[in-house]
Amino acid sequence: MATDLIDLAGHEQVVFCSDPDTGLRAIIALHSTSLGPGLGGTRFHPYESTDAALADVLRLSRAMSSKNALAGLDHGGGKAVVIGDPHRDKTPELLRAYGRFVESLGGRYVTACDVGTYVADMDVVAEETRWATGRSPERGGAGDSSVLTALGVFQGMRAVAQHVWGEATLAGRRVGIAGVGKVGARLTEHLLEDGAEVVVTDVDDAAVARLLGRHPQVRAVDDATALARLELDVFSPNALGGALDDDTVDALRARVVCGGANNQLASAETPDRLAARGVVYAPDFLVNAGGVIQVSDELHGFDMERAAGRTRAIFESTLEVLRTADAEGLTPAVAADRLAERRIASGGSTPWLPGQAGAVPEGGTPAPEVR
Repeated sequence: MATDLIDLAGHEQVVFCSDPDTGLRAIIALHSTSLGPGLGGTRFHPYESTDAALADVLRLSRAMSSKNALAGLDHGGGKAVVIGDPHRDKTPELLRAYGRFVESLGGRYVTACDVGTYVADMDVVAEETRWATGRSPERGGAGDSSVLTALGVFQGMRAVAQHVWGEATLAGRRVGIAGVGKVGARLTEHLLEDGAEVVVTDVDDAAVARLLGRHPQVRAVDDATALARLELDVFSPNALGGALDDDTVDALRARVVCGGANNQLASAETPDRLAARGVVYAPDFLVNAGGVIQVSDELHGFDMERAAGRTRAIFESTLEVLRTADAEGLTPAVAADRLAERRIASGGSTPWLPGQAGAVPEGGTPAPEVR
């Protein structure tokens, strides 16, 4: 089965990592390096099986190729998963062993934080490899990449609001956020500042409690299904992938779906199902690119103002995708895929959009050669 998954995904390289001394079991997947080194985070998750972990890392790394291309970055798609419970199995020794595997790829893969990994973890990984980003500022890094991931999702949401309702604001709109971890909590703050009403849910009761403690005006519901059934303007998945399965799509009462979770679509047919119900979907790999913009900027000598400026350009990028989809009779997911494929096929020689999120501004510092 594992070989079949690799063949179907069309990846350049898949590396299985094992270190018995520390208990490390990990998989690094490089989907494409045609635009540059594969860039993508490391997910630490208690997968039910190796095949489940492999299927996830293949999906995630493939999506990173599109995300990095749409963001205008000179990076291909890569991703890694560590199999285990991060609360129980994560140790400094295991992270250092993982860092040695990343280093062994010689710069073909650049890692960062993802679900289950944090800035402090990347600091440890970086003790063994030059190719760990998302490190703490004290270690020369950009810090928590959820800062710009949330900003990018908010800009994408503003763009969809402009496209659907004629105003680039969520003021007076009801937004349902499924998942209030690192990204979802920061997105909540952007939305409240913009004047939106926010309803949340999370499988982690403590995460909900922390958010409500800071923002008592936010309402919480039991689960994502209950959230989807509410009268919402925007449904925003911000946890693990596969949030938009058939049951959720059928239950949705929102006009817009826009969130930070990776791989939200449960199947290839989901975009058509959403379109048939009149739901406008902002492709996840387009709007959640702020995090990779942030960590990739570490390779330039990190500048938050520069990275945030590139992230705000997700607003125009999202508008362009939605307009292209309407003009060509496509779903936004297909329109975004085609634009990403066009840039990948060009080898990055031409930008894909005016005002692309990853363009180096005048006076900016180009990325170093890391091939």
